[in-house]
Amino acid sequence: MSLVRPVPSPSIGQLPNGVRVIAIPMPWLDSVSLSVFVRAGSQHENARANGISHVVEHMAFKGTESRDCQRINLDAERLGGEVNAHTDKDHTAFHIHGLAQHAVPFLHMLADIVRYSNFPEAELERERQVILQEFAEDEDDPLSTAYKLFDRNCFGRHPLAQAVIGTRANIRRFTRADLLDYVHRHYTGANVVVAVAGNIDADVLRREAEIAFGTMPAGPVNSVAAPEWRGGLRERRQAGSSQSHVVLGFPLPSLAADDPAGELAAAVFGEGMSSPLLDELRERRGLVYHASCSADVLPAAGQFVIEASMAPEHLDPFFDAVAGLLLDHAAHIHPVSLERARNQLAVRSLRTHERPFRRLEEAVQQLCVQGRVRPRAEQLERLQAIGAGEVGAAFQRLLAQAPALAIVGKLKPGAGERFSARLAAAR
Repeated sequence: MSLVRPVPSPSIGQLPNGVRVIAIPMPWLDSVSLSVFVRAGSQHENARANGISHVVEHMAFKGTESRDCQRINLDAERLGGEVNAHTDKDHTAFHIHGLAQHAVPFLHMLADIVRYSNFPEAELERERQVILQEFAEDEDDPLSTAYKLFDRNCFGRHPLAQAVIGTRANIRRFTRADLLDYVHRHYTGANVVVAVAGNIDADVLRREAEIAFGTMPAGPVNSVAAPEWRGGLRERRQAGSSQSHVVLGFPLPSLAADDPAGELAAAVFGEGMSSPLLDELRERRGLVYHASCSADVLPAAGQFVIEASMAPEHLDPFFDAVAGLLLDHAAHIHPVSLERARNQLAVRSLRTHERPFRRLEEAVQQLCVQGRVRPRAEQLERLQAIGAGEVGAAFQRLLAQAPALAIVGKLKPGAGERFSARLAAAR
């Protein structure tokens, strides 16, 4: 007997121009969350355009054909709406959260921002300085720097390795004409999903979405070829740092592969304080003050990622411990660890379904990559069906590939090479 309470199924439709509409009923809420997802992110940029998706996201709120930036903010906030946006490697998204009774005007506000932003020249010069400050803050963060080096080790010159924020030179160079051209090419019906969750009437929202987005040009689907895994080591000394920050990883199947064993492997290895990674490195040996393990699975590729921060004298024992744990997990998965990881991922999945914006993002990813939105009960059932043999095989596949490793901060010569050599010898 299932303990999962049935929930209303999402309503999914598609307009003639390719725009898809997802409505997820959450009748227990008095609020509504609306998002417009555009399949345009840093992986869709060439090197000269790297960062433009993020600049477009910032500038979309600075004026449209009918409203200036002050009016854009006031229109939403006088109804209590909270407006936000984000840019990722594979998409850009624009959001409003507010009272369910205002769902229709909110939808048209987002349509105005996504479709009719005119990127005023004066606003671009002001916002350019804001983004450059954001870039400087990101550059000062050693762990962020480590992730940028790590992505380059993973994917080389493939666009998936590019930082979402772009480069300082590109941010300084982008013009209004560049932004308009980028939007014209990428913000098209085939790349847009309108998603709504809350106490809503799905039929009304679908009709309003057609009014708001139905005349959008269809355009081609943005697609990116899967990158080849490279692996390798990059180190960067950071002045003033007394710590070493490590990002280490291996390839996982992409979201298109629809294989959750890698995500479960990451949870077995490093989810929670009782996981082998945290228990051994922090609780028993005191080698790190921060460590985590996660599976970052995108439409084109996936990464099994271990990150940690520590005193530089702990780098060698840290790498020895991590190598030993990885090899142990390739040989044997403890039943208690598997039970813990399954239940932790089940709770995470349920929490996603309880959070409207996270639920929308998950649903849009599934729809765009797999062609459907997977029911909650099915997600939980397939998670429980993954056995120890499949998880162990996932670790074996990880270790068959060269690791990607980035170390930033205060360095200890040779530590990274010694770790890579140990894993190579084990292979």
